[in-house]
Amino acid sequence: MCDLTNPIFIDAAKARKHLERLYWPDGVTCRHCGNSDPTRISKLAGKSTRPGVHWCNECDKPFTVTVGTVMEDSKIPLNKWVLAYHLMAASKKGMSALQLSRMLGLSYKSSWFLCHRIRESMKPGSPSPIGGESKVVESDEAFFGGKAKNRAYAKKEPKKHAVMTLVERNGESRSFHVANVKAKTLREKIVTTVSRKSHLMTDELASYEKVGKEFANHQTVTHAADEYVRGGGFIHVNTAECRFSLMKRAVFGTHHSISEAHLPRYLSEWDYKWNTRKMTDVERAATAVIGGEGKRLQYRQSREAFHA
Repeated sequence: MCDLTNPIFIDAAKARKHLERLYWPDGVTCRHCGNSDPTRISKLAGKSTRPGVHWCNECDKPFTVTVGTVMEDSKIPLNKWVLAYHLMAASKKGMSALQLSRMLGLSYKSSWFLCHRIRESMKPGSPSPIGGESKVVESDEAFFGGKAKNRAYAKKEPKKHAVMTLVERNGESRSFHVANVKAKTLREKIVTTVSRKSHLMTDELASYEKVGKEFANHQTVTHAADEYVRGGGFIHVNTAECRFSLMKRAVFGTHHSISEAHLPRYLSEWDYKWNTRKMTDVERAATAVIGGEGKRLQYRQSREAFHA
């Protein structure tokens, strides 16, 4: 349970202390050179000094807990950052930037900035393959976009975005925005994400036929014939279907429309919530905060050409 009266959501100084406990559980570490010797790090104080600044005597540079994270150089108070992390982690079907804007008292532009950086924090760094010996991985695909009949004027069919999800039963999920659902496209994602020792479960899509032979076992269900489960309940892709139902609830009920450019970040958020479903909201938010380390986002890097 997330207590919204917690001082870390109200006081920026307490929020900073909270972040320092999460990022530096064993003591302060220099963000520039990695020095963790407490005798070589001092905390700066004084009326002209920003809160939370430390000085490293090894590299002669100042740093704070947010340096190198998605929160670096942000003018948004840290307590609002911490609250935004908790609200997004606790919202099963997601939270829109407009909703966050109203709740935090920020402009839409600032809340949109927050949301996408928090989603970046939820993206796994170097995820290990899912599945393995005697484990089952389900694969399915869906299309996000909308319907022409729901348009008031332009009756042209809107562009659909293909999404593929791979889910290990009782395990983790990996979702990808793919250009199409052809065999070559799907195989690339499957063989780089799933252990070949796994049992692969799919629907009857012909694109899976060849890649299925590369795995320990490949079984299918024929949805076109109203077949959804067979083999005594072992052969199905219902877990993957469940993943898509949660994704679509987030789109229909919260976001309404998602651009193709930012779809991968939304997929990261939905996968993260699925993969941490056994955590409490507090644990899920803390893990997301830690995931923001080393992921500072900029529109362009310093001294980089605009059209490089």
